[in-house]
Order: sequence, then C-alpha cells, then structure tokens
Amino acid sequence: RGKKSLSKGPLTGQIWALIFTKASTRTRVSFEVAIRELGGVPSFLSAAEIQLGRGELVRDTARVMGRMVHGAVIRTFAQGDVEEFAEFAKIPTINALTDDEHPCQILSDIFTIEEKRGSIRGKRVAFIGDAACNVPRSWAEAAKIFDFHLVCGAPKEFQPLAVGKHVSWTEDPREAAKGADVLYTDVWVSMGKEAETAEREKVFAPYQINQKLVGLAKKGALVLHCLPAYRGKEISAEILEERAEDIFDQAENRLHTQKGILQWIVSKPMKGKG
Repeated sequence: RGKKSLSKGPLTGQIWALIFTKASTRTRVSFEVAIRELGGVPSFLSAAEIQLGRGELVRDTARVMGRMVHGAVIRTFAQGDVEEFAEFAKIPTINALTDDEHPCQILSDIFTIEEKRGSIRGKRVAFIGDAACNVPRSWAEAAKIFDFHLVCGAPKEFQPLAVGKHVSWTEDPREAAKGADVLYTDVWVSMGKEAETAEREKVFAPYQINQKLVGLAKKGALVLHCLPAYRGKEISAEILEERAEDIFDQAENRLHTQKGILQWIVSKPMKGKG
C-alpha cells in the first residue's frame, strides 16, 4: 500500500487517452496514477474538450485516436459508445464505466474482499439499494464467473434485470442482509438521475445500511461502498466511520486493480494495429 515512486515500466513510451464524458474522482485519479506508475503518459479529455460533444461520430473520434495513442480508457453514458470506439480505434480500450456496466469497480471490490476475507467463491454478497444500475449489473456478471451468490435487496421497481443460480432478489433488505459475508451499497441517485432525487430518496429510505442491517449479517461481515457516499442516505454516518478503513482500502485498491488491468493488456498480443 501507499504511493510508489515513478519508474520505467510496461507502459514506458506509451500515451493513453482518458476520455471521460462523465465526471469522476476515483476512476480518473486511479487510472492517471496507474498509467504514470507503469511508465506511460495519460492524456485526459473531458466532454467539453472533444468533438463528440458537438456531434462528431464516435467512430470518427476513434479512428483519429487510434492513430495517435496506444490505448484508451473511456467513462461515458452509453455502453455502445465504448464498443464502437474499440471497434474503430483498433487499440486496447478499457470500459471505465457506462450506464450499463462498471467492471473495473467490481474487479477492485473482489480484490478487496479476497484481500481481507479470502476467496469470494461460495460467499454471500448482499447489494442493498438500486439493483438495476450499472454496479449491481456488473456484480451479477462477476457472480457467475467467480461462483458466489449475489442477493439484491431492492424495491420491486429497482430489482435486478435477471435472477438465476447466482443472483437472487428480495424486496426486504433485512432478508438480503441475513447471513451475508459482504454488505455493499451505492448511491441512490446515479449521475443523470438527479431529477428523480426526491422520489428515489423516499423509495429507498428503508434500504439504508445501518447498525440494524449490519447486525443481521455474519459476524465480521465486510461493509463496502464504491463511493461517493452520502451519509444518512444509503449508509448511516455511524457505519461509514466504523468501517472507514475497509471502505477506503477498497477505494485505494482501484489504483492497484487498474495497474493490474493495464499490465495484463499490454502483455497480450494485439491483433492488427496497436
């Protein structure tokens, strides 16, 4: 843990574009630092700095970027934009978040769980809150791959898109928390949903992770939050402070996970140009 001195690494001589049309703190900093610590140079581009915001097609931006940088990290709204960029840029492209997925976050979360509690296989992970958004969707995919059980405690209008062998849903947050190895939550109001704030806060009020809910989980259960956290909303101030060490280790692990992702990518042969 802690800051690492900059040195030559697997990205030495490479420039990576960070194309973020959604605001970010942890994702941006973790990828910028990861690229630099691996010897590369990040080039950050916000929505206001690129022509996509003025109507240029994703494929045209991608064709240009593919000739100038060695890889791209994209945080945006539409999943299709990331896929189209990767297709036309023909360079390694990392999904740093879309409205549908947040895979880098979940890899970091699994790293945190295994670091603190051992293998996630067979464990019960309880997601409390909006189970229809990108984070629980990526959790559901991970449950199939890593063979654990994800139980979502959510209102029926925010239940997961699909349930099955590895994913279940209950409208009762207490039932979801019962016997859980991990309690996990996220904001009630995702970016782009601000107009629904009052309605969402009313619907999600019973879905706060607090002392009562933690008391239903297994003894020693982890409490995690992908941040930013709104105390007194999805998590009580008391629980957030009690579990701050784990939650902010989870945040730090974003950096270590991004470095692992980047190292893995550059170690794989790229077909065609790149």
